[in-house]
Amino acid sequence: MSGHSKWANIQHRKGKQDARRSKLFSRLSKEITVAARMGAADPDFNPRLRLAIQAAKAQSVPRDNIERAIKKSTAADAAAYEEVRYEGFGPGRIGVIVEVLTDNRNRAAAEVRAAFTKNGGNLGEPGSVSFMFDRVGAVAYGAGKASEEAMLDAAIEAGADDVQSSDEIHEIFCAADALGDVAKGLEQKFGEPDSASLVWKPQNLIAVEGETAGKLLKMLDALEDCDDVQNVYANFDIPAEEMERLAG
Repeated sequence: MSGHSKWANIQHRKGKQDARRSKLFSRLSKEITVAARMGAADPDFNPRLRLAIQAAKAQSVPRDNIERAIKKSTAADAAAYEEVRYEGFGPGRIGVIVEVLTDNRNRAAAEVRAAFTKNGGNLGEPGSVSFMFDRVGAVAYGAGKASEEAMLDAAIEAGADDVQSSDEIHEIFCAADALGDVAKGLEQKFGEPDSASLVWKPQNLIAVEGETAGKLLKMLDALEDCDDVQNVYANFDIPAEEMERLAG
């Protein structure tokens, strides 16, 4: 149940999101509103809402923003958001999954398609990519929160399936329907996690470098710039030295 996740280098996307705080806050607030509307407005009785609030707190979303997002779910004139998943391929035949929350499916589809086609990718049919990923629960803690061994022991006790640790992060993976219990068990030992959510975890990673890597990152940035896009997942691995070169 141990190992170092090359998938962690996709987390460079978080840095991009942090540079766009207002957009990130908007996305997190939208998820809270949708979660509250789909279930109870009380997080104690709504697991999805509880996780959405937890994710918002991990990104330092102010309490007032969270409360407004919950109240918005009961407003008569609130937008009705639809959850849509798009799948396609980026440069280097990298599989990409895009999760969207939108009040205008046509607008969202046009923006996502444009981000693919203008950056060397192509949008596929539903199911064309998702079979290469597993839908799992993921809980993350900073590496300084516990040793790899301590985190592994706690994860096993909480019911997790896998732990992947690096110098920066502990990633704990579990069955999708076990996420709430696993997150709660770990929280009792280590406090609130940095994140806890359902994710699309690649089964295998494809190495990309050079011009292909640059084009791929440009496409992923274009997708994340779409207002309706909530999450982007891709099964790529870029060597650390290449990531540094591209970042420079």
